[in-house]
Amino acid sequence: MNVMPASYDMLFAALSDPTRRGIFEKLCHDGEQTVHALTAGAGVSQPAVSKHLAILKQAGLVLDRREGRETHYSARPDALAPLMDWTGRMTRFWQKRFDKLEDLLKRMDQ
Repeated sequence: MNVMPASYDMLFAALSDPTRRGIFEKLCHDGEQTVHALTAGAGVSQPAVSKHLAILKQAGLVLDRREGRETHYSARPDALAPLMDWTGRMTRFWQKRFDKLEDLLKRMDQ
């Protein structure tokens, strides 16, 4: 059995929260944003957005850069590669299982 690296756990944990997913999606869709701009659309407080961004950053999903007193965040969609790899493996695993089940059911009908 393949054991997923701890980085996978961090990625899944970071994306398990709907607010974090929303922030990540906004950054992917709209591009670089300040904490202030992200807070305006998040429906949570600025300290909460900052905590969510820290978790996304720790998981490698966002980058930050300081400009004066503002911190700007941008998404790293390429950081989803491990997730895409895992879902691809799981898709192939289940597809093989479903194919075997389909073959069994066809044999049983004959």
